[in-house]
Amino acid sequence: MIESPKVLIVIGSKSDLEYAEKCREQLAAFRISGDVEISSAHRHPDKTAKLCSQAQKNGYGLIIAMAGLSAALPGVAAAHTDLPVIGVPLPAALGGIDSLLSIVQMPPGIPVATVAIGGPGAKNAAVLAARILALKYPELSKAVAAHRKQL
Repeated sequence: MIESPKVLIVIGSKSDLEYAEKCREQLAAFRISGDVEISSAHRHPDKTAKLCSQAQKNGYGLIIAMAGLSAALPGVAAAHTDLPVIGVPLPAALGGIDSLLSIVQMPPGIPVATVAIGGPGAKNAAVLAARILALKYPELSKAVAAHRKQL
């Protein structure tokens, strides 16, 4: 059986689904499977910890975590895995600037790669995921190069 790249997309609530779908569509363009899970860092801390701590064992190559308001989800994800985590700040109380600042200010040793706010960030998270996964899946390199050329 040939292993194919998989990404876990974690969002804090159903209201974030539109961004997760933009990300999943971009991942699909690279033939990367993107599984979406709704799990709030605050409302479902045990579920979130379990999802992230078992992600690698479940075949995921990285985690994309999207969050608004307190935007703790990407940091919580990074605290529970050794996989790369990409944080997508979502529009919230201050248009997403609050989310961006929360996600980008991680303590040393718990990195979260952070992309733009909202829809552009959701798409860029998928592109960054493809670039990271291309290190393990060389066939992705061609798809990433083709995507860039198409731009």
